[in-house]
Parts: sequence; C-alpha cells; structure tokens
Amino acid sequence: MSQKTVIAASDLNLTFETNDGPVHALSDVHLTIDKGEFVSFIGPSGCGKTTFLRCIAGLETPTSGTLTVNGMTPDAARRARAYGYVFQHAGLYPWRTIAGNIRLPLEIMGYSKSDQAERVSRTLELVDLAGFEKKYPWQLSGGMQQRASIARALAFDADILLMDEPFGALDEIVRDHLNEQLLHLWERTEKTIGFVTHSIPEAVYLSTKIVVMSPRPGRITEVIDSPLPKERPLDLRETPEFLEVAHRVREGLRAGHSYD
Repeated sequence: MSQKTVIAASDLNLTFETNDGPVHALSDVHLTIDKGEFVSFIGPSGCGKTTFLRCIAGLETPTSGTLTVNGMTPDAARRARAYGYVFQHAGLYPWRTIAGNIRLPLEIMGYSKSDQAERVSRTLELVDLAGFEKKYPWQLSGGMQQRASIARALAFDADILLMDEPFGALDEIVRDHLNEQLLHLWERTEKTIGFVTHSIPEAVYLSTKIVVMSPRPGRITEVIDSPLPKERPLDLRETPEFLEVAHRVREGLRAGHSYD
C-alpha cells in the first residue's frame, strides 16, 4: 500500500463565535492520513470529531493552521470531487427511487445517461443492493437505506470516503452486519476512509488507525495504530489482541477527560 499522504492537518484550530461567546471546537490538531488507511475518530459528544470531518470536507473553515486534502485546500478538493460524504442519517429523497437517489450527484455533475446507469448499477452491486433500484427509501429498512447512502457517496468514484457515525442509529445486529460489509467494501475499493464513531468496538474492529479525541476544545490525545490483521471476522472481537486495543482506546478516552 502506498504511503502517499492524502489528508494532512497541522496546528489546526477552529473557534465558533456564538451569542454566548467563543466556542473552541478544535485545538492544535496535528494528523496525517495516508492513502488506503481506515481512520476512526472517537471521543465524547461535542469533542470536535464531526467538526474535523466537516473541515476535511470543506464544510467548515478552520480559524488557523493548515489542512490539505490530496495536496489541495479542502475547498479545492471539494470542487475536484475528491471525496464522498456519508451523514449520520441516510438523507435519501423519498420521492426518488434508490437508483434515482444514487444518480442525483451524477446528474448534478453532468455525467452522461449511460455513464450514470453504469455507475448506479456498479455501486448497487458494491453495497449488495442490486435488484432494489426501483424501490423507494420508505420500502427499505434503516440498514438498507444507509447502504444506499454509501452507494450514493461512492457513485462518482472519489478516492476518499468520509463517514459521520453512519451506523449510530441502527441496532447492534444490523450494525455488526454493516461493519462487516464496510470492511469488504474498503478492501475491494481501496478507498481512504475517515469514520466518526462513539463505539469503541466499532472503531477497533474497522480501523487501521484510531484517533482518540478529548472533550472540547477538541484535541487529539492519542493516535493508535492497529496491529490487527486485515482479515477481520466478527469473532476477532473476542480475541486478546482485539481486547488489548479496545483497552488502549478506553484508557486514552479516560486520560483525555478533564474532571475539573
């Protein structure tokens, strides 16, 4: 796997001005993410995980510091369609079929009808939804809707996939299944993935690198490189190696907390 740096943050700070005064969302964030890595961000609510992901996506603007995506500013990377973004909720349009929802960014980007059809077909296959293209979102389960949302983010074949707690609202059995599917998808596509989660087992199971963040102002307190093999059946979560990494993440979260 190439060690090309895809995302690089240095001295990154972000302060929101609110009616109640400034809110320091991110403080002195330093991080590099290499091509093909699966990087999870974990930390307490309000620690800046999603804010950092939104900065990478060019949806928030840091107050100071530098941030590059594929060597460009996040805004330039967004215009260059460098990433697909999967939100916490599927956000599918109820009046459009599943194929229609996946096709939407392709229509906006001006792909030809034949290219749209080919890409929709391929991404439906990738997320195991072939045969559901004519269904409407309300006819699908929550897990299937989220898979359709992932397909939409993959449709224009960006190298980077940014995912903001995409499975947080799903029950544990569905979540386990989608975690497995996401690992297979990552293996097949070799995307670089940034993934926000509140779940320690999910972060450890999915990632090559786990970024532990402190409560606001959001700082990176630890970056844990996973020693786990690339092949990860679900029962890996019961092994001593897995539990050891989970323990390190838990300790990192505890150490990052301020009890003042």
